[in-house]
Amino acid sequence: MTDTPATPVPSATVLLLRDGAPGLEVFMVLRSAGIDFAGGALVYPGGKSDPADLTEETAAYCDGVDGLDLVGIGNRVCGIRETFEEAGFLLAREKGRRTLVSGDRCLSLGARYRKALHSGDLTMKDLAVGEDLTLACDLMVPFARWITPARSPKRFDTWFFLAPVPEGQSGSHDQEESVDSLWISPDAALKGAADQTYNIVFATRCNLAKVGRGATVVEALENARREQIVPVEPDVTILDNDRVSFKIPLEAGYGFEEEIEVGGPTIVLRT
Repeated sequence: MTDTPATPVPSATVLLLRDGAPGLEVFMVLRSAGIDFAGGALVYPGGKSDPADLTEETAAYCDGVDGLDLVGIGNRVCGIRETFEEAGFLLAREKGRRTLVSGDRCLSLGARYRKALHSGDLTMKDLAVGEDLTLACDLMVPFARWITPARSPKRFDTWFFLAPVPEGQSGSHDQEESVDSLWISPDAALKGAADQTYNIVFATRCNLAKVGRGATVVEALENARREQIVPVEPDVTILDNDRVSFKIPLEAGYGFEEEIEVGGPTIVLRT
């Protein structure tokens, strides 16, 4: 008798982008070592959806969601919420305006509401209503979808989104789920993973390489809008001599079907 695989939990993660001195940069946070999923890893802000993210009432406070169902809207709201909770960036507008909230306004809202959002005492709809905001779902560009392998005890169905960093906002890690943060180019992050400066898991590395094909924020967003998203559920096999095989669909657009690693992030074969 085989065990029934765990049902993947809907979740979202956001690659905030900016044009830095070395070129395209992405904002990443260092997860607390005590977190039970990807503890100690360098990741993008993100987490699992809250039921309150996927409601008609929340959708009424979202920009750019015409034609999307509640799941699509909820994924974007989840990404906005998690980015605010974990990284201190708020993809939202004062109601009736086109510009995003200012840096000072973001800091003020963060000091008042980030912990309440994290604890579940406040929803994004509550924040929007109380502060007369609309959520900038129109800036969330779908980029990838990854599903944790069926063999895993905890599974997530994660949508990856790209978004330009809000002008004037500085961001900060939350000192709870994340203990550090940095802006880094995809190439530098991948080099850091290879020499074990950073602990970066397979899916994160794949999406760093993919977003790094764009030299600028505009180019990265254009690439994402143009490409078809193919869900990826890696086939993971433990081989001999500490080697691990990861197989993903070639049509997902990562440029390979199989990667074999030894001792963690050291790639010994990619086909």
